[in-house]
Amino acid sequence: TKRPIAALAGLCLCAAWLSAQAQKPRKAPAPPVRAAEAPAPFRAGEKLDYSVQWAKLLNAATVRMAIVERRPFYGREAWHFQSRASTIDLMRLVFELDDQFDSYTEPSTLASLQYEMYLREQGKKEDSIFRMTTQDDPAPGVGSAVRVLPGTRDPLGFFYSLRTVDWQQTREARVPVFDGKKLYEVRARLEQLSGEVSVPAGRFVASRIEVRVFERGHEVSQTRFSVWLARDAGRTPVLVEAEVPFGSARVALTRVE
Repeated sequence: TKRPIAALAGLCLCAAWLSAQAQKPRKAPAPPVRAAEAPAPFRAGEKLDYSVQWAKLLNAATVRMAIVERRPFYGREAWHFQSRASTIDLMRLVFELDDQFDSYTEPSTLASLQYEMYLREQGKKEDSIFRMTTQDDPAPGVGSAVRVLPGTRDPLGFFYSLRTVDWQQTREARVPVFDGKKLYEVRARLEQLSGEVSVPAGRFVASRIEVRVFERGHEVSQTRFSVWLARDAGRTPVLVEAEVPFGSARVALTRVE
């Protein structure tokens, strides 16, 4: 099935995925010299639950974002991020979906080490694992790898990286993102430093970050996201508003663990 960009996995990725469906161990390399690692605003064990409003359906899907752990991964330290998305209620009768995405992300650079997709849609199963390597890395001894630009992130890792940016000091960030099919340039820009957002989890003072996706220098049409990050210590994502070619979605925080 042809899918649009699985743009910002987790919350954003879930919205893009629903839009698409409406249409139809190797030897580890020596660790590189590590950059100074800034303290992360999140920690292992965090779980964030969201409800998805798709078009006119108030309860189209649920999403859980989780930081499973931080541990060694093929000889390198990594965050293990995970997102699970499931359609519910009437949407599930129309399209049954239970997808899982996993990201192993290097803490200091936030570059992706491995991206995994486990898709369960309409009774079909599709599993994909992408090991990220740059031109300077040796080829993996076992399995395959995807050659990417240095600093490339996967959609899920990119979503978490938005929380590490000090948006009071930074107005725009540009990074390459590989979604399992193509390599894009994703641009995140501060549009509003402080505003009030109301979601099922409560009322928050938050910053609005606009995310746009480019392919070979041209913006991907009708694909744009607004991510509201609470102005708290964790820069918690409280709301994602997505516009994609076949509809719009509102992904709102319902619970924090």
